[in-house]
Amino acid sequence: MESADDSKPDSASPASDVDEKKVENVKKSEIIYGINDNPPWYLCIVFAFQHAFLSLGGSIGAPLIIASFLCIPNDDRGNEAKSYLVGSVLVVNGICSFLQATFGTRLPIYQGSSFAFIIPAISILNLPHNKCPAVHSVTDNNVTLYNEILPDGSFATLDDVWMRRLRELQGGLAIASVFEIFLGATGLVGLLTRFFGPLTITTTISLIGISLVEAAPPHAKYHWGVAFFTAFILILCSQFLKNCKVPFIGYSKSRKFHMIWTQPFMCFPVLIALFLGWFLCWILTVAGALSDNPDDLSYFARSDSKWATFTSSPWFRFPYPGQWGMPIVTISAVVGMITAVIASVVESIGDYNACATMCDAPPLPKHAVNRGIMMEGFGCLLAAVVGTSTGTTSYSENIAAIGITRVGSRRVMQVAGILTMVIGFISKIGAFLVSIPEPVFGGIFMVVFGMVIAIGLTNLQYVDLTSNRNIFVIGFSFYMGLMIPYCMKNDYIVINTGNYNLDQTISVILESSLTVGAFVAAFFDNALPGTDEERGLGKSGGRKVTSPAEKALQRKCYDPPMLQCCISRCCMYIPFMPYYSNPNISDDDDINEVHETTNSNGKKSQDNEAYVEDGNGHVQSNV
Repeated sequence: MESADDSKPDSASPASDVDEKKVENVKKSEIIYGINDNPPWYLCIVFAFQHAFLSLGGSIGAPLIIASFLCIPNDDRGNEAKSYLVGSVLVVNGICSFLQATFGTRLPIYQGSSFAFIIPAISILNLPHNKCPAVHSVTDNNVTLYNEILPDGSFATLDDVWMRRLRELQGGLAIASVFEIFLGATGLVGLLTRFFGPLTITTTISLIGISLVEAAPPHAKYHWGVAFFTAFILILCSQFLKNCKVPFIGYSKSRKFHMIWTQPFMCFPVLIALFLGWFLCWILTVAGALSDNPDDLSYFARSDSKWATFTSSPWFRFPYPGQWGMPIVTISAVVGMITAVIASVVESIGDYNACATMCDAPPLPKHAVNRGIMMEGFGCLLAAVVGTSTGTTSYSENIAAIGITRVGSRRVMQVAGILTMVIGFISKIGAFLVSIPEPVFGGIFMVVFGMVIAIGLTNLQYVDLTSNRNIFVIGFSFYMGLMIPYCMKNDYIVINTGNYNLDQTISVILESSLTVGAFVAAFFDNALPGTDEERGLGKSGGRKVTSPAEKALQRKCYDPPMLQCCISRCCMYIPFMPYYSNPNISDDDDINEVHETTNSNGKKSQDNEAYVEDGNGHVQSNV
């Protein structure tokens, strides 16, 4: 939160115990609480809630999009299943966020469901054996049976239908997660990203948003007026009113009750749009403008159309590994999820650098990046065994929130992870979120997926767009990434090699616009002659660690929490661990002394020639 008077740090937050040194740092730096700072417990909870609520749009959006492809119907039973999926997603996101902030990069980065996994997941669920079956019959106990035969010869129930498809996604994601862990643990991330320049990243991320153009209409169709109203509110808050400050009453021991000016439209545009869209649905429901017939299209725009799910759901539910059954491993699902993992890795590395810059922290050393990717792999593995339908990755929205609140504390993100976990355990909250009317989600998806396309295009800022080479790579990769999946879905291209598993694998690859576009862009970007400057390589604007004092601060920010005696010479052979030739040289007191006299704004720093950097980017002792 920002105050009207930047010269008064007390008004920037309700904290009353900010000492003089903190006040002086606020005047010189944009950050109020840095990575290693611990805000007061009450402020920590407030900032943590903000991160948790900010991520809700993406957290609940991914499982709701995949739900229809899992053959989950839009009725009370289906909404109950969706609420269980949302609860599982929130629990896994909370655990992954805590682990990433504590043991991974140690940056305050929120981990949430990634849209990069949705495209391959939809391709897998569109395979012939995963098409939704027709209803066979309804038993005397009102149990619906489907034309899908189980191994015991009986007809499948609703739970049997969607859980089997979800277990197939789980199996593919589990194996792909091991691949991501391998990339981070071995340090091969750098080798992988060497072949993925800005042109490939642009194509990959933008095609995710373009491919999700089909995700919004199934939700918006129930009432296009509500959908466009929600989209309008989201655009209004995030673009036109983002710099508007709203007064709130604050309290501190020194200033008592006083006025605090905040920017809620910039911090919570999605939540405001969700609430107002939901409120409009309530008005239309009370006014009788929406049908009360479940067979009518406008019924699902009613504010009470899913309320039975909320009232019938239990208060608490604890997701656990294997809750939907044992994962099913198929080659096609594994290949599809590996392509999503690669896209997620490339996107996450960019988020790491952006977060470090936003937090006014030193650039990340290689071991922190490797450890972060490895921890994301463990997060995806947890998502696979629990069954959330998608993997996890870093959230750019929460990184932007750090720039707004000027709070980059690691402790805040750790608390946010715990809070998200607790929210996931309370299944009533998941049911409450699922009860949001369908067209409200449709309006949110319109704007959010449009932003995904734009985020991909921002990677072209350092690329020479006057180069015919680059224009060809961009245009051809976009066209092929859209044309090939279109041909596959309309049977213009038929895969028939004689091997069923091979046919499925090739079909999953060719039906994914992300996979086709990324492959075409990566191939031509590396095959065609062009200079690094022309391709936009090496111009990210990242700064290097040069001063000994900043190297010591880098070590304090990114080294994993362990005793110095654990950092031995063998760590030089472990890509995700820091290595120091003499680990006893920099005890906590020395590091704190350097930290207090150093920041990225050019504040006077203490020279300490005892620290040098080796060829691998690791800080070593010279003593």
